[in-house]
Amino acid sequence: MAPGAEGSSGAAMAATRLELNLMRLLSRCEALAAERRDPEEWRLEKYVAALEDMLRELKKQSSKPAPELLNEYSRKVDFLKGLLEAEKLSSSTEKALANQFLAPGRTPTTAKERTPATKTVHLQTKARCTGQMRSELLGTDPLATDDSEELNIRKRKGLTSDEKQSAVELDAVLQHHQDMQEKLAEEMLSLARSLKNNTLAAQNVIKQDNQTLSHSLRMADQNFEKLKDESDRLEQHAKKSVNWLLWIMLIVVCFIFISMILFIRIFPKLK
Repeated sequence: MAPGAEGSSGAAMAATRLELNLMRLLSRCEALAAERRDPEEWRLEKYVAALEDMLRELKKQSSKPAPELLNEYSRKVDFLKGLLEAEKLSSSTEKALANQFLAPGRTPTTAKERTPATKTVHLQTKARCTGQMRSELLGTDPLATDDSEELNIRKRKGLTSDEKQSAVELDAVLQHHQDMQEKLAEEMLSLARSLKNNTLAAQNVIKQDNQTLSHSLRMADQNFEKLKDESDRLEQHAKKSVNWLLWIMLIVVCFIFISMILFIRIFPKLK
């Protein structure tokens, strides 16, 4: 086999091995995310950081997977990263709102999965946040209401009619609370757009004022230069006028002096 063929075959095997490792670690992260973890659990965060590094390396490979598959990997890694960031929030309301914007994967990671594991994790996280919000509203123990959606359904089957009615009312309150949050988010977005438009308008006005001020300064500089030139010219003209007047006076004095001498010579003094 030629050296070039051996090099290309080795690169393909390395890329395939890297992709297999990525899929295995991604499946492990999805399994950890589906479990109820302690607040001090650190493995999932480290695994997600390793997934990001492996995904960057996979995108740099010459024999990388199809763009659709790379986008699916990126979507799942971003979902896990956003899930970790949402878990670090303080209130359950913020966690629920952050989970609303998470986008799980569209396809299963392994052949054993019927539905994408990230979708299951997303549903479990939403149910967990709903249970925490319900416990905060009712003042109950969060650990007692922080269960999966399936467990909540099983519990509701044994409730009395009054309890079912209370649960329905509570769901309506939670739905109203969520609608208010979405409305508030839309209003904040509208205010942000309005502020941006006002800022752009003010920026345009300030830009026009700066242009007008710059034009006025240029005109003032030009007028100052013209005024200086005219002042110099007037000063030179004044100096010339004074010089001519002095010469004329000297000539007149000399003429009068010569005239007096001639007058004395021509008309002697009478005895």
